[in-house]
Amino acid sequence: MGILLGVVSLALVMIPMWRIVQRAGFSPWWALLALVPVVNLIALWQFAFGKWPAVDGER
Repeated sequence: MGILLGVVSLALVMIPMWRIVQRAGFSPWWALLALVPVVNLIALWQFAFGKWPAVDGER
């Protein structure tokens, strides 16, 4: 039961992050940063204030 709950929790975080990062123009693999403590906060700040290739035409 615990493993199933962990997989469901992981999917609830990873699927939306994968889509958000992909739509921003980054590699979807960047969504894995959401799983690493402290690195996820740094990545969040980068996505919030950095240039987005999909929006800024750098895709």
